[in-house]
Amino acid sequence: MKQLKQVLEEDILLKVTKPLRYLGNEYNAVKKDWDKVKLRTLFAFPDVYEIGMSHLGLKIIYGVVNEEPDYLMERVFSPWTDMEEELRSRGIPLFSLESLRPIADFDCIGFTLQYEMSYTNILNILDLGGIPLKASERGDEYPLIMAGGPCTCNPEPLVDFIDFFVIGEGEEVTLEIFDVMVKHREQRQGRQEKKELLKELAQIKGVYVPSCYEALYDEKGKYKGIKAKMPSIPSKIVKRVVQDIDKAYFPLKPIVPYIEIVHDRMMVEVLRGCTRGCRFCQAGMIYRPVRERSPKVLLEQGEKLSENTGHNEISLTSLSTGDYTCVESLVKEILGSFEKKNIGVSLPSLRVDSFSVDLAKEVQKVRKTGLTFAPEAGTQRLRDVINKNVTEENLMEVAEAVFGEGWIQIKLYFMLGLPTETYEDLDGIVELAHKVLSRGTKILKEKGSNRRPTLTVSVSSFVPKPHTPFQWEAQDTMEVLRDKQLYLRNKIKDRRISFKYHESNLSFLEAVFAKGGRSLGQVLLEAWKRGCRFDSWSEYFHYNIWREAFEAVGIVPEDIANVPLNYEDALPWDHIDAGVKKGFLWSERNKAYSGVTTGDCRFDSCSSCGVCQDLDVSLVLRKGE
Repeated sequence: MKQLKQVLEEDILLKVTKPLRYLGNEYNAVKKDWDKVKLRTLFAFPDVYEIGMSHLGLKIIYGVVNEEPDYLMERVFSPWTDMEEELRSRGIPLFSLESLRPIADFDCIGFTLQYEMSYTNILNILDLGGIPLKASERGDEYPLIMAGGPCTCNPEPLVDFIDFFVIGEGEEVTLEIFDVMVKHREQRQGRQEKKELLKELAQIKGVYVPSCYEALYDEKGKYKGIKAKMPSIPSKIVKRVVQDIDKAYFPLKPIVPYIEIVHDRMMVEVLRGCTRGCRFCQAGMIYRPVRERSPKVLLEQGEKLSENTGHNEISLTSLSTGDYTCVESLVKEILGSFEKKNIGVSLPSLRVDSFSVDLAKEVQKVRKTGLTFAPEAGTQRLRDVINKNVTEENLMEVAEAVFGEGWIQIKLYFMLGLPTETYEDLDGIVELAHKVLSRGTKILKEKGSNRRPTLTVSVSSFVPKPHTPFQWEAQDTMEVLRDKQLYLRNKIKDRRISFKYHESNLSFLEAVFAKGGRSLGQVLLEAWKRGCRFDSWSEYFHYNIWREAFEAVGIVPEDIANVPLNYEDALPWDHIDAGVKKGFLWSERNKAYSGVTTGDCRFDSCSSCGVCQDLDVSLVLRKGE
């Protein structure tokens, strides 16, 4: 009988697209002897290889675990549909990349939850591995299933399937979790008693074990909250947070893929967190406070990464890289250091009010690619509502500067359906786009250039997210969102302006799973059974199947996405403490409706959001270093 490796190479990989997704053996991949470690774990990314391998969190957790001699961590990604068909038709269970072992052989599988519309892929991975989908149906012989990432802000739609969730920053707590698992097994001569182990894990700060809690409902069936089943279990799960990211683990020998991935470059994380306070932005709330890495550490990391990867570009990553207090001096030092190696620098996240043309010129000396800015709203009134703290004057100054320096492409990003939005705000988007284009045309003409500027206006639909000031808001109905998209499309007449928008039905489902509770587990299971997977890929998203799934289990999704909530309402995520006080979020919501803005606490007074005090972590800036 052929071994799996032989079957892959001789029979399967010749028939599937991008076969290098499934081979492993990449440069810097870690392979350990299974018989010499105490715990075997698997990082599962519920999307294709090219997306998963671009994720910095995977690189961090993979590295921090594999540096421990007693533990191993391997990887698995969602196989594309052609590979899934080959595995199912041949009866081959889904396997890890490093050792080609069935995923059911591992002690623990950890999923990262980056996007609500990847949830069906989680079920598909488990099923392809021969692992029962529901946590209640998995005995001691099966791997423990854990999950982390930003979507754990509301883990309730997945509690039927996940044994425990990690709330907060994974490198801070992962090894603690694995230490408890190993100690548990050593005390039981290698056996695992799942129920007892989960009770032990629930004692760890930042770990949420759903089986240790019960959901409460009133006599009418209305959700009333989550209650711990025993006094030793905390009533709220407080997120874990890295105190000093200069001392935190960072992967200096990341895996180098054989195929091009979405972000095919070195990455250094210049800062974590954001205190700008945009009221729609979940990341800006849950990753607080701002903690910057020192330039010295970043330069050392860049040198090591260039030696260990061979990439010709390094990306300075964060939620808003332009906000890094030493960004200009850091870029100059990196460019000077890497000039002989012909390594470029990219800044993936820039704001209008922190944008520096000189900085952009430094990082784009070779070719001037398009620049993207996010005003988010078309009028100052609505930008004040969402606390964007960016003015039209900021945008026009930037447009004038970048066109003056030779750029001819700009992309503007907006949201539709923001709270209090009117059609005057939509007119503002059109007017702003025409003003930017007109300014670019004038400047290029004055410079004697024959080139004509182009503009892309990209709009997405507002999705109310947990742990934000807008978590209580209703999303616009799909019909209203479509009307607004059509309105904009008809208003934008200039052929030099390209108009792009996200499908409203996909944003609608995202809102349902962002705001919904435990009952959504049965919808998710039903949708997967009916064939849903890769829902974030337009060619595989079938909204009609999702509607059938909701109808089959008797849930009306509009009652979740399109209905506003009150402060007194119990929220499905109230037991998850991300550090920002609920009272602060409500206050920010009220300020939004009054058109009052809140300053950035890095430069203004403390906004009393609660993070630094309650989580005992300090805001760290590197100004002057």
